[in-house]
Amino acid sequence: MNRMEKLKEFLQVNPQDSFVQHALALEYIKIGDQGKARDLFEEILTRDPGYIGSYYHLAKLLEQLGDNPSAIQWYEKGMAAAKNAGDNHAYNELRSAYEDLTY
Repeated sequence: MNRMEKLKEFLQVNPQDSFVQHALALEYIKIGDQGKARDLFEEILTRDPGYIGSYYHLAKLLEQLGDNPSAIQWYEKGMAAAKNAGDNHAYNELRSAYEDLTY
């Protein structure tokens, strides 16, 4: 069983596992299925806005898709969530990517 199949199997047991959904979204990016990756990241962050790691990956994906306005919005939401969580490392990563895109 490959990695993607295993992750899907885990999601059948616990469909709202943000960690597994995030890992599956990254696998979709690897195979070039940005649509499914985007859907998973957005589902995670709608349900669990405190899942900080997905903000960066979603915003980067949106940048690659040429949707800079949406990428900027997700970077901003991610910075706010990281700040609220006291996660300075994630905040700085998000801020750096945001500044690269906006300046």
